[in-house]
Amino acid sequence: MTRDKANPPAEAKPKLLSGGNPQIPKADGDAPVQAYIAAMPEWKQDVGRRLDAIIVRTVPNVRKAVRWNSPFYGVEGEGWFLTFHCFTKYIKVAFLNGASLEPLPPIASKDPNTRYLHIHQDDPIDEAQLAEWIRQASNLPGEHMF
Repeated sequence: MTRDKANPPAEAKPKLLSGGNPQIPKADGDAPVQAYIAAMPEWKQDVGRRLDAIIVRTVPNVRKAVRWNSPFYGVEGEGWFLTFHCFTKYIKVAFLNGASLEPLPPIASKDPNTRYLHIHQDDPIDEAQLAEWIRQASNLPGEHMF
């Protein structure tokens, strides 16, 4: 069987794991994060695009990567400050040093430093508050997990 070089096979869509979270290989940069967002199911894709845009607008030189099937955002040399992950009924936004943010993001974690924001399908997003949390988080020492 010969391969048609002019028409390479279409890339397969990423597999959706439990809860609809896209399975994206570990990689650095904007491209894998955009692949993750493009694979987010249904309404979550629009929220993912919105989150990414708010983060980039708030932290223009943000570092991006995909780890553990989730996009991570950080500051070069300072570590990661935010990640998000798809669940069946919501997107979990994790502020990795969220316990230092004011006001505190609403949901506690088993990790005393981490705080969460859950975004459900019809939840309004307070972009000003989210941007403020992102600004604060990006100015804190981040997590150096990998």
